[in-house]
Amino acid sequence: MILDAFSLQGKVAIVTGGDTGLGQGMTLALAEAGCDIVGVSRKDPIETREKVTALGRKFMAIQADLSTTDAIEDIVSRTVTEMGHIDILVNNAGTIRRADSLEFSEKAWDEVMNLNLKSLFFLSQAVARQFIRQGSGGKIINIASMLSYQGGIRVPSYTASKSGVLGLTRLLANEWAPHGINVNGIAPGYMATDNTQALRDDENRSQEILERIPSGRWGTPEDLRGPAVFLASSASDYVNGFTLAVDGGWLAR
Repeated sequence: MILDAFSLQGKVAIVTGGDTGLGQGMTLALAEAGCDIVGVSRKDPIETREKVTALGRKFMAIQADLSTTDAIEDIVSRTVTEMGHIDILVNNAGTIRRADSLEFSEKAWDEVMNLNLKSLFFLSQAVARQFIRQGSGGKIINIASMLSYQGGIRVPSYTASKSGVLGLTRLLANEWAPHGINVNGIAPGYMATDNTQALRDDENRSQEILERIPSGRWGTPEDLRGPAVFLASSASDYVNGFTLAVDGGWLAR
């Protein structure tokens, strides 16, 4: 049955930044599909834990600061010790800084690049090594952005980091496919989350954005549920190195 290919029963996923918003939406989707979850975030993800365990799935929280790579080996080793194996990694944690490029600081540059790109790469590397030790392959899902495709304004480090995520997704797929590892991405469009509250509160700017989206609405965390489960499951075994835009048609316009 085709629906069996989407089942994540018995799988274990590490999700970074899954305590709120889009990350929480994807976490809950994986859990509904049968996956046990390791949630990595700076704060204790109380709400996410409650929702995952209510679905009958295991949830282990690891509080870690991914602005450095210091915690990466511990995240992998603790997951294997407590859960037995790793099958899926969702690199969702990220941050943004806004300023004119002429005034943009080195500190703001490094804060974004370290979390959005450097830690994403080294956590992927550590998890891929575990996949290879297990001999079972695995799935890595990187969260990109519309600014993986477009330049944007006043977000130079964010644009650079998310363009890098798109490129790394392709490179890692090229290198790791022989090990049975699929590396793909999801590029969310304009989503109704805390990060876009100011844009949505600006009536004129919100209207400009909606006029560009063929679907005529802001996206929600629920819109990432299907793509996340697809890319995490065996249904996507022949999909590799691709970043899926979930944008209501923004790029098509």
